[in-house]
Amino acid sequence: MSSVADASKLLDCSSIRFGPGWQPGCHLDVLLPSGRRRQYSLCGDPADLRTYRIAVRRLPDGGGGSVEMHRMTEVSTVRVRGPRNAFPFLPRERYMFLAGGIGITPILPMVTAADRLGADWRLVYTGRTRASLPFLDERPSGRVLVRTDDEHGLPDCTDLLRDVEPGTAVCCCGPAPMIDGVRAAGTALPETTLYYERFAPAPIVDGWPFEVELRRGEQVLGVPDDRSVLDVIRDERPAVAYSCGQGFCGTCRTAVLAGNVDRRVPSDPGEGTMLICVSRASGGRITLDL
Repeated sequence: MSSVADASKLLDCSSIRFGPGWQPGCHLDVLLPSGRRRQYSLCGDPADLRTYRIAVRRLPDGGGGSVEMHRMTEVSTVRVRGPRNAFPFLPRERYMFLAGGIGITPILPMVTAADRLGADWRLVYTGRTRASLPFLDERPSGRVLVRTDDEHGLPDCTDLLRDVEPGTAVCCCGPAPMIDGVRAAGTALPETTLYYERFAPAPIVDGWPFEVELRRGEQVLGVPDDRSVLDVIRDERPAVAYSCGQGFCGTCRTAVLAGNVDRRVPSDPGEGTMLICVSRASGGRITLDL
């Protein structure tokens, strides 16, 4: 394990081993000694089958996973699962890559793959300052625009996408405002496909209040229209298992004992369970095996 940039902010970890191959957009589930599970995008070279490389930004006020990672040393060992892909890179003739801050991690392997395909590509890399942007020294030569808030002002997603040609695949990873801005601007682009990955769950829309009964704890909790079942349960049980919070890792899958489920992602097909980070009750109450 090695550290680059400011070690208090960013950890660049390499685990030397033979492991399954992976594709751009893949991530690893890291199983920390504390029992926490965290997901980090693979940001190395998919052609290197000996090394899994991830980058971890230290968040002192976060859930504790990044702080725990930054306490590790070169001889520390962690268990991982994967690689798994929730942000697939598909072969196209033309790409527009947009990365915001640490969102560069899944984008870097995509840029490498696009270059090897001989595709036409561009990368716009945004952030607050140049000092806050990791991997600046690993930018591919040419076709890369670094745009920082202190030098250029807040980015306008319409301007960023202004010259995107029809048939371009737009691949974006960054904070929620950036994703929302790109999605809104992308509606005006003909024959353009948008692929994106969020840092955090999307806000709940079209929600409604309901109750969740925790059978083993003999508790009934109210879930408001703007919060997830997971958020409400964590207020009472901080140790409840979860990871991505976006409905694709499956860590928070919980058995449903009674009630109907409003399933909000394709990865939650049913079969007597639900992903409590995104799915909701379709009626007044749902009972969980918790």
